[in-house]
Amino acid sequence: MFVTFEGVDGAGKSTLISAIAERLRAEGQSVLIAREPGDGEFGLAIREMLLERHVCPEAELFLFLADRSEHVRNTVAPALSRGTTVLCDRYGDSTVVYQGYARGFDIELLKRLNHLATQGLVPDRTFLLDVDPAIAAQRGTKGDRLDRESSNFHQLVRNGFLSLAREEPHRFVLLDASKPPDELLHEALNAWPA
Repeated sequence: MFVTFEGVDGAGKSTLISAIAERLRAEGQSVLIAREPGDGEFGLAIREMLLERHVCPEAELFLFLADRSEHVRNTVAPALSRGTTVLCDRYGDSTVVYQGYARGFDIELLKRLNHLATQGLVPDRTFLLDVDPAIAAQRGTKGDRLDRESSNFHQLVRNGFLSLAREEPHRFVLLDASKPPDELLHEALNAWPA
């Protein structure tokens, strides 16, 4: 099973992923926690470039896609083929939102590029942790290059995620990320794919 977690920075994705992984492992399931960008040596190098250095929007887009392609081929697909549940912090929807809705690249082009980079691998479920970006910013994110974007940028990101969730209600589960972590865990497990 392949489950992704999306939302603005500071929404609580990592906290929810850790809680779900703990619960699934307690039930005896094999679970892999993954993230984009940044899994493996290749991903860590790209993560450093993307989050700590200034790169032009086109380079940013292609670095995210390169990371995703390597990540799917070398981490996600092999884990899924072994029967491992993969919980991924960000995936293709982030590229559509950050580079499309917020940076202005063509959304349909981004969806086609994601399809190529992922070899068509679509998550079984995507949990969208929705919270006002101003509240998320108060939660003490890492302060990387993307965190330092304008409040307007982060609002465009939030709106983009909500738009994608409306387009694909069968895949997305919208969670109110202003709720306490234990409530989010309960809601996520109740909406877990069969």
